Amino acid sequence: MPKINVYLPDDLAAAVRDAHVPVSAVCQSALERAVRDVASLRATDLAPPEDRPGLGTFGRFTPRARKALVLAEDAAREVPHDYVGTEHLLLGLIDEGGNLAVKVLAALDIELTDLRAELLASMGPPSEPAAGRPVEGGIAFTPLAKQTLEATTAEARAMLHNYIGCEHVLLGLIGTEQGLASQVLRRMGVERLTTRRAVITALSGFVHAQQDHAAARPDTADTLQQILQRLDIIERRLAG
Repeated sequence: MPKINVYLPDDLAAAVRDAHVPVSAVCQSALERAVRDVASLRATDLAPPEDRPGLGTFGRFTPRARKALVLAEDAAREVPHDYVGTEHLLLGLIDEGGNLAVKVLAALDIELTDLRAELLASMGPPSEPAAGRPVEGGIAFTPLAKQTLEATTAEARAMLHNYIGCEHVLLGLIGTEQGLASQVLRRMGVERLTTRRAVITALSGFVHAQQDHAAARPDTADTLQQILQRLDIIERRLAG
């Protein structure tokens, strides 16, 4: 059996030793799950029906994330395109409308109407066989879209989440740099590290908000903006 070395920071290694955590078993379990996720996505060309996500990786997608995939296919069909690319996945997130990804984008001062217009203007022409008529049946993901979905599951794993939400899809889209969605997002000033920080901050804010039962709360976008502003002040002080 081949051996894979795992290197840990000194403080983490000491904590692992003290806790007697079985590193090899934990790593094996994590690797097995990662391999299953990648194999599941690479073997899947179509998004599952919204009401029947199945038992594979798509089974861990939240209802909003599954809805966004359905809307991505609708966006491709509307052009019409006979493929679902990263640009359609981003349109699906925007059109779903109520997810954390769009709230993070709003907190980063991205106007969703402008983003949608830029995406549509950057898209390729209608697919030749489908020009002038609707595309029938399921529409397959492009290789870059499947790469995005793999990156999406990796983002969820890195955050130790047992679900896959629209916020993970957004990070997967930005990380797929060859995809049209990433190119458009970066043109509009959306960077991967800033967005990941905003997502983590937003999720932390939601946890604290759920613990706080105060009657009046600002809306989500305002809350995210305030948290990001405080984070920027702290970082400037540390850098100073």
